[in-house]
Amino acid sequence: MTLELVSEARCFDGLQRTYRHPSAATGTPMRVAVYLPPQAEHGPVPVVWFLAGLTCTEDNFTQKAGAQRVAAELGLALIAPDTSPRGEGVPDDPAYDFGQGAGFYLDATVSPWSQHFQMRRYIEDELPRLLGAELPIDPTRQSLCGHSMGGHGALTIALRNPSRYKAVSAFAPIVSPLNCPWGEKALSGYLGPDRVAWRPYDACALIADGARVPEILVDQGTADPFLERELKPHLLEEACRTTGIALTLNRRPGYDHSYFFIASFMESHLRWHAERLNGG
Repeated sequence: MTLELVSEARCFDGLQRTYRHPSAATGTPMRVAVYLPPQAEHGPVPVVWFLAGLTCTEDNFTQKAGAQRVAAELGLALIAPDTSPRGEGVPDDPAYDFGQGAGFYLDATVSPWSQHFQMRRYIEDELPRLLGAELPIDPTRQSLCGHSMGGHGALTIALRNPSRYKAVSAFAPIVSPLNCPWGEKALSGYLGPDRVAWRPYDACALIADGARVPEILVDQGTADPFLERELKPHLLEEACRTTGIALTLNRRPGYDHSYFFIASFMESHLRWHAERLNGG
């Protein structure tokens, strides 16, 4: 077994665990938080992957979203990876929105980032294979959720792999990195100046280029300080309207960008995912 159990706690009759493992994709040790509901004691369960945002680790969602109670009721495993490689020898940047903690769920092609920042390969391929081989999760019933940078990750991964994931939702996602300062900084820094190479990492561009999922759920706070400059949900609304993708975009009055916002609507997202994961 390549998974090393770092911590374990009983939680709503299930188990909240943190694992560490060596990653071939990033060339570093990586950590991932896993909640196994009580139903996992009897066989494989469906899984919701949660991708966190800028500056976060695997702990933010696990400790702040309040998701385990509902996941235990619904029989959902929750998997929360870290947001980037970390450690000695891993390049970093003093800004919060680039480098460690800001992997943007892409495979970097520009040195020095290309050696370790291979988060697309890690999330799409390596980690699902590893956890699927070691844990009682059902590979045929997977879905994605994410917040901010992780919302960007969830949307783009789902759009690139429509047959793998049953559903995708997001909280305050970066819907078009090609058209916001966070995205332009990250994509140019990790991938270089050729904007064509950026398109696989932009949900709106992927949709314009033909990628499809049946439906998308998004919650967005109207008091989010990043709403107009970075998030721009109207661009996703336009892309989905043009192509016929069923988008539910809940604009939540007075809510900001924090985990207080996520915790307020996490239950509704998990119930939405459970319906689709269980064939509803």
